Amino acid sequence: MREWRPTATGQILRARAQLMAAIRTFFAERDIIEVDTPLLAAAPPSEAQLACFSVGGEAGYLVPSPEHALKRLLAAGVGSLYQLGPVFRAGEAGRWHNPEFTMLEWYRPGWTMSALIAEVGTLLQAVTDCEATIRTTYATLFRECTGLDAHHAAAAELAAYARAAGLAPTGIAPADQESRAFWLDLIMSVAITPTLGFDAPVCVENFPIDDAVLIAIRDGDPAIAERFEIYWRGQELANGAQELTDAVLARERMQREQNKRAAAGLPLPPLDERLLAAMTYGMPECAGVALGVDRLLALQQNADCLADVLPFAWSRR
Repeated sequence: MREWRPTATGQILRARAQLMAAIRTFFAERDIIEVDTPLLAAAPPSEAQLACFSVGGEAGYLVPSPEHALKRLLAAGVGSLYQLGPVFRAGEAGRWHNPEFTMLEWYRPGWTMSALIAEVGTLLQAVTDCEATIRTTYATLFRECTGLDAHHAAAAELAAYARAAGLAPTGIAPADQESRAFWLDLIMSVAITPTLGFDAPVCVENFPIDDAVLIAIRDGDPAIAERFEIYWRGQELANGAQELTDAVLARERMQREQNKRAAAGLPLPPLDERLLAAMTYGMPECAGVALGVDRLLALQQNADCLADVLPFAWSRR
């Protein structure tokens, strides 16, 4: 008989409820409204690396993030808003991943990315015992770890470093071999992330532009993706950005991701025409961020893995 017991203890479930309540209190005090958008979408995000659950027929896809629906609400003039609830990503099961997990995502119209980073830090201190967030840049961390320029190094240079450091897995797809984005992500996730955030959460800002989709890009040499990630105790905790508002650029980048999917032999879901229509109508300048709540709870409780803070982990669903 399949194991029926929960994977989290009663004490952890109480801490989970307290964390959810603290998050909602934080946003209520700031007059940021909570919304509930559909868990089933006609079209998922276009990012090539996101694997979504298709439920077949007209039902569409389980959402890997409420981003598209929240941005449609922003375009409709709803104002500052957040969603706290389940999202789904296929193929992400492991110590720190579960295909169904709880995400907190919020958007601030009229805000800069820097202002939102400060608010994320305030939230973390309000709901955990962490220290104030430390800020640095992607280029600084990458140079300190590898000696390479993250914004200019060729894919071959990045691949050579990864192989020499023993980071490269076997069986890399041909398309990934030539992809700067693949090697940057590999080095960041395997060599750099596990070292971050043990004294305090670390915010890494100003990413390379290689895989930016719905993210604003700041021109210059180098051009910078106005994106940030928060790391705590060796784990990625949140991912945010100054949001792209240009519908034409959004369509171009979404189609670029479709081309990557096609080259890799992956399924080609439809583009989200409703989001593009909302952006054409006029999405306000804004900053937004998504935060993994299960991972936050696990780190707060010094849990050994994500399953320890889930009522029922993937293996016991």
